[in-house]
Amino acid sequence: MPSQCSDNAAVCVADVSKTFRYSREAVHTLKERALHPLRRRPQEEIHALRSVGLEVGQGEFFGIVGRNGSGKSTLMKCIAGIYATDDGQIHLRGRLAPFIELGVGFNPELTARDNVSINAIMLGLTPAQARDRYDSIIEFAELEEFQDLKLKNYSSGMQVRLAFGVMVHVEADILLIDEVLAVGDVAFQQKCHDALQTARDEGRTILLVTHDMNAVQRFCDRAVLLEAGRVMELGEPRSVCRRYEQLNFQRPKEERGALPAHLGDGAAAIGETWFEDEHGTRTAMITHDAGCAIGMRVQFREAVEDPVFGAVVTDERHRVVFAATSASSEPRSGAFAAGQEVTVRLRFHNVLASGRYFASPQVAYSGTGQRLMDHRENAATTVVTGGRQGAGTIDLPHTVEITAATTAGDEAARA
Repeated sequence: MPSQCSDNAAVCVADVSKTFRYSREAVHTLKERALHPLRRRPQEEIHALRSVGLEVGQGEFFGIVGRNGSGKSTLMKCIAGIYATDDGQIHLRGRLAPFIELGVGFNPELTARDNVSINAIMLGLTPAQARDRYDSIIEFAELEEFQDLKLKNYSSGMQVRLAFGVMVHVEADILLIDEVLAVGDVAFQQKCHDALQTARDEGRTILLVTHDMNAVQRFCDRAVLLEAGRVMELGEPRSVCRRYEQLNFQRPKEERGALPAHLGDGAAAIGETWFEDEHGTRTAMITHDAGCAIGMRVQFREAVEDPVFGAVVTDERHRVVFAATSASSEPRSGAFAAGQEVTVRLRFHNVLASGRYFASPQVAYSGTGQRLMDHRENAATTVVTGGRQGAGTIDLPHTVEITAATTAGDEAARA
């Protein structure tokens, strides 16, 4: 391992750069090359990675995010050894299993059995081990009825199932997973997530490339944001995801004018944010098992139809506890004119356990995609009191019922 990486690093990327070169004037025929053998054709360069440095600890679930063209897949292919790096070094500790691109390593003219054997052996299993695990792989992929079909007759979802089934059964130390998981259906995606959690519990290292920020915050210990081939942010998943959303949805300054440095495109601006108790009084302390609300004052800078108001509540360790939103409320939020100011309250019954919590309010456009107008990170905080000690993140009201088990003798006596 290089000196700048720790002894616990499973993956160490040290100042890695990768450039692709291509010519705008392609030669299509032998005649063109014969007539102009010495013509210099100008070449363009794409700097896919620029001095990228990071390390992933053993047993860590690590997310890699970024916009299209940011260098995510190039980095994964460099780690997998598919691409050679131009500069820098990559060091791995343990056996690697990549799941980077749909269909890579599969022969469409072969059946599932043959493809499983070839891929498993390529990933480090012996032929005997590949044969022993074949039934388990096919069962995981839910392809028992299709195992004698050639892969060219498989749908993309079926190929994902087969490839992922092979990957989780080779028991590699490091798993590289690109966003091809999104091809599977919802039930299989959850099955994959469960398998990844099991692999993580077993101490394996997982690198996940995805555009799903919910998955990053739900599964990853840390994450990195790439932009134009450079590391823009590296650290806690929630912070990385917010920076990613800022890159995607914030308009350039010349388009939006002078606005506060909040996250979003500036069509709305969140002012004050606070917690209040069941009586509507602003407070820095709320009681467990009582009504409460998150309040915010919002000013619209543009005319907006049916905005979605919401807030995310996190605990002291920055874990998301729950999210409140007006997206499913009826009637809809309504139409607001430029310059109009409103007060929004998100009410809920407080079942949070004792401790400190933070509210991050936001205003978004209606529809899918979570296009933000404004977001304030940790804009308000409160302390919950009155909950039971050691109750976990939430302290749900509950009762305990104990019933004595009846025996055969008791039943006979009653008869």
